[in-house]
Amino acid sequence: MKNLFFIGLILLTSCISQRPTDEAKQEMLSNQGATALPITFEVSKGIAFNYPTFAFWVEDLEGNYIETLFVTNFIAKGIFKHGEITPGKWNSVPGEARRPAALPYWSHKRNIQASDGLYIPSPETAVPDAISGATPKIGFILKTSLSKKPLGKFRILLEVNQPWDSNQFWVNNKFQGDMNYFASLQPSLVYAATIDPENMNEPVYLNPIGHGEPSGKDGNLFTDLSTLTTAKEIFLTIRTAKN
Repeated sequence: MKNLFFIGLILLTSCISQRPTDEAKQEMLSNQGATALPITFEVSKGIAFNYPTFAFWVEDLEGNYIETLFVTNFIAKGIFKHGEITPGKWNSVPGEARRPAALPYWSHKRNIQASDGLYIPSPETAVPDAISGATPKIGFILKTSLSKKPLGKFRILLEVNQPWDSNQFWVNNKFQGDMNYFASLQPSLVYAATIDPENMNEPVYLNPIGHGEPSGKDGNLFTDLSTLTTAKEIFLTIRTAKN
């Protein structure tokens, strides 16, 4: 009887942990000129949330990129709060900085190469203002829309990264001399969910499917998440919500 009680308690705790919290959330808008298929995301921040950078985008079920729905400004524009003079050295004013390890899976899917050979956006290949915005300080509700309604089911993906978040596996000197890795440490975490455009009344949760290349040198997805710790705690829940 006691065993049944503890099993029930564990299951109840697990269900509660998957529910969005009642915290105040910041409302964000993107792609407001598009009206083909409105979609709303509700994201609750986790205990490791500290101004992460992230991107939402859409693919078909075969993994072909369709469009980006939102990207945080630092990555979208290639301009950071403190410009980089040389690798690891900064000035006090905003300036260009290249961070290929930040969101490598999304940036290679987007497949727009800058003049320096990198796929992460630069000022010359910047993401449009309509689908970019400031990094939220708290959990958020993102109201956006697809530009064209898919003919059938499709996938929503989110890639998130928090710079300089080391752990016992992803340490500073793991790849000595690799400044792209050093600015990221734990690699980006990728979430996904399948959406049916004809049945969007019930919430759909995005779940982790892998991580990006640690240095951002390619767009491969690595499905072993056993070495990631706090990277899994940036967001508590990511789900669709009623528009």
